[in-house]
Amino acid sequence: MKNTNLAVAAAVTGLLAVGTTTLTSAPAHAAEKEKCYGVVKAGENDCATSTSSCAGTSTKDGQKDAFVMVPEGLCDRLVGGSTSSS
Repeated sequence: MKNTNLAVAAAVTGLLAVGTTTLTSAPAHAAEKEKCYGVVKAGENDCATSTSSCAGTSTKDGQKDAFVMVPEGLCDRLVGGSTSSS
């Protein structure tokens, strides 16, 4: 019975370690994103613009003050993309 308890304890500890590793890697992915202005389709922006207060409210394609989050470095390669809203 003691060996069974030890095996169960080891399995639970292993699962907790895997879960903790998965949770701590999430912020690293967030740091690898950047705002890309001027490439969003109308109504597909990620956050507020200078003329609206929430996501999904851009009024035209390529609106210069509307952004979408993209992987870092991608925005510079997109036609019309800019990392600043001006």
